[in-house]
Amino acid sequence: MPSCPDWTVADLLEHTGAVHRWVTEMVGRLAAQRLLRADLDLGLPDEPAGLAAWLGAGAGPLVATLRAGDPDAPMWAWGADRHVRFWSRRMLHETTVHRVDGELAAGTDPTVDAAVAVDGIDELLENLACAAYFRPDVRELRGDGERLALRATDTGDAWSIVLDADGYRWDHSVGDATVEVVAPAGALLLLLYRRRDPGDDRFRRRGDDALLDRWLERSAL
Repeated sequence: MPSCPDWTVADLLEHTGAVHRWVTEMVGRLAAQRLLRADLDLGLPDEPAGLAAWLGAGAGPLVATLRAGDPDAPMWAWGADRHVRFWSRRMLHETTVHRVDGELAAGTDPTVDAAVAVDGIDELLENLACAAYFRPDVRELRGDGERLALRATDTGDAWSIVLDADGYRWDHSVGDATVEVVAPAGALLLLLYRRRDPGDDRFRRRGDDALLDRWLERSAL
């Protein structure tokens, strides 16, 4: 697959369907600790040809469980917001990015709704530091005050990411930056998830490309 070189389309379908079922179980139980997917009966089909229908069959129960849940109910989450609402938001963006993977594999040019993309960038930056336990490179997002700026041409939103000695911080300010990337919000989201190449002509870049490359390499989820 172009965006996930180590995966086949079957791997993508299995991963996405497994995550949907895992989250359905965790939210349904209000799990206080992380459930192991290996301990769950995911109902995987015997043949890869059944994966598409299996993936689709898991979507309805996931949505129903998230809608029925109290968004303020506490539960385990790997991110900063340890409530049911974390998983509603996370599943939107997880599914969006993997839908893009499927479209890229099919040779189509994917798009992401601008409002979804803006929230997706916020969600990533809010939770990325918490991902260090399963993505150790996140701990290397440090620096001496270098600033990466993102600006969405279609919504007017902006993000400022500063690398300090003890990690990164971010806000929605604008100003001078070590490197700035300007593009529609959907393209910026896919850049941060490394589903778009920074050299793509969708992006206008100004400044130190090495900082952008370092961020993309060490922030990969």
